[in-house]
Amino acid sequence: MTTGKGGLEAINQVPVRQSGLAALGLAALGVVFGDIGTSPLYTLKTVVALAGGKSDPDVVLGCLSLIIWTLTIITTIKYVMVAMQIDNDGEGGILALMSLIGIKRHRRPMIIAAGLFGAALIYGDGAITPAISVLSAVEGLERAAPAVAPYILPLTIGILVALFLIQPLGTARIGRAFGPIMLCWFVVIGVLGLIAMFRHPSVIGAINPVYAIHFLAISGVTGFLVLGGVFLCVTGAEALYADMGHFGAAPIRLSWFGIVFPALFFSYAGQSAYILDNGASDDNIFFRLCPDSLLLPLVILATLATIIASQSIISGAFSMTRQAIRLGWMPRMFVTQTSEEGYGQIYVGVVNWLLMLVTIGLVLAFRKSDNLASAYGIAVSATMLMTSVLLFIAMREVLQWSLIKAAIVAGFFLTVDSLFFAANLVKIADGGYIPLILAASVYAVMYIWHLGQTAMRDRLRGRAIPLAPFLAGLPAAGVSRVRGSAVFLTRVKTETPPVICWYVDHSHALQERVIALTMETQLTPWVDDANRATLALEGPNFWRVNARYGFLERPDVVQLLDDLTKRGCGVDLTDVTYYVAVETVVSREDGGGLPKWLVAVFALLHRNAMHLSDAFNFPRDRLIEIGRQVAI
Repeated sequence: MTTGKGGLEAINQVPVRQSGLAALGLAALGVVFGDIGTSPLYTLKTVVALAGGKSDPDVVLGCLSLIIWTLTIITTIKYVMVAMQIDNDGEGGILALMSLIGIKRHRRPMIIAAGLFGAALIYGDGAITPAISVLSAVEGLERAAPAVAPYILPLTIGILVALFLIQPLGTARIGRAFGPIMLCWFVVIGVLGLIAMFRHPSVIGAINPVYAIHFLAISGVTGFLVLGGVFLCVTGAEALYADMGHFGAAPIRLSWFGIVFPALFFSYAGQSAYILDNGASDDNIFFRLCPDSLLLPLVILATLATIIASQSIISGAFSMTRQAIRLGWMPRMFVTQTSEEGYGQIYVGVVNWLLMLVTIGLVLAFRKSDNLASAYGIAVSATMLMTSVLLFIAMREVLQWSLIKAAIVAGFFLTVDSLFFAANLVKIADGGYIPLILAASVYAVMYIWHLGQTAMRDRLRGRAIPLAPFLAGLPAAGVSRVRGSAVFLTRVKTETPPVICWYVDHSHALQERVIALTMETQLTPWVDDANRATLALEGPNFWRVNARYGFLERPDVVQLLDDLTKRGCGVDLTDVTYYVAVETVVSREDGGGLPKWLVAVFALLHRNAMHLSDAFNFPRDRLIEIGRQVAI
């Protein structure tokens, strides 16, 4: 396993002391469990509504049993116990899993496609999470003060706008308070649920899965539809796996088993006990557990918890975008490091403002959390289904499980995921199409960008000429070697970089000292400094450098060259000029290459992508851009 620099990436590399484990577990509460931790606000009331609003013991205990066993099977067994055994140099999540088994070990196009679409689906439901979470919390004000009912929608939008507006400032300082706030949240919902359970202790019997099976057996189509609501209790489960690289598996497991799972169990059981005692209610059952005198503080706490849950989703979208960019599946975007304390503290403006527009649009369109629940879950259920497929391959190749063992475990996960996915498909007409459209749009951008980049690379490689004859022919062509050093960024690893050829053609000169620099993204999150770059002298004062960076690292050309000079590279850093090609993408005139519509879309993405000089931290005052046209 490789080690990297900075951040929390080294957590999985060394043993964690008990005190450190507890601290990381507390921090994980504020980052990992926000989404799944706030699901009691809307899950059970949605499930009861789908079940016809009945308060019969068979219905209530059956629904509660379904929720308990969904949390157990999907979150506890699938993600916490099984998936977290599989990591890509400490990183988890569907993109890390895809790169591990779809590219790193064997190049498998179908696995790559499944992993990328699964990641795109997370964007789809990621826009709904802030909307439904904050709206559910603010709706609690209606019970505390009915007069505020007309202002619930404006207040929700105001909170969401403020949340997105503070993203450029970073969340490092605020993030320190996330863990304690979420700890308070879980304690409160657990205590409220436990008190309600004492009034109707029979709800403990829902631990028996027979109640869930019996409910499904007697309910027919209704029971199938209820599964779509039950799934809301695990919509944040994918985050457990995706955030493994930030905290390590041990702290996440400690928080889940020690705090989160018990609190969720008590909360859902307490709400079920209330229904058995008082019947189903049209308003939010969750807030019915709280005494009237404490309702306003609970609403405030719930709002803070949902803001934290929304922040986790937004930060996750930033991190996943950076991974996709570094892996070559998304256009380059400006990624701002908002804190020196951790690599995960980043901001991606394009993603932030697009998410804000979609989230506010969803609030205005659906207006109530009950309505949003109809659009929620379908994308995450599809992602979980794809993760189960990838896990089967990883069980065989990474964990070295036997075919029978892997087939039984993965087959069980696939069966459960398929049932939930099928139940969520019913939501398509009621708004479930929205996350699917968002996901399809993201996937299309990924696919077109990768196709275009591959076509450009192949086109340029086909034009490359051998380096030795090129250097030998410079004197005969009247090209003089002038004073100074030059660094040319190129994709070509063996022949003469086309950007050097174009520069020589235009200037009829070449510096005394030249570096042909290739920057590569590895399929690991971090690259050891010892393996950072290879340096080869391929001609008189002509060096070829191949630099490697993990998909979670930010390249720094100046720092790289400073390190290379210590290894014998004769470049004078006080007198160096950097050359980067700026390509204009057009369609091929011979009718070959990519379809014209695809080239047009790729050209649009390419024009609006962040420039390479910014991506690799070139000094702007020493940078020269060379224009060129590439037909693909």
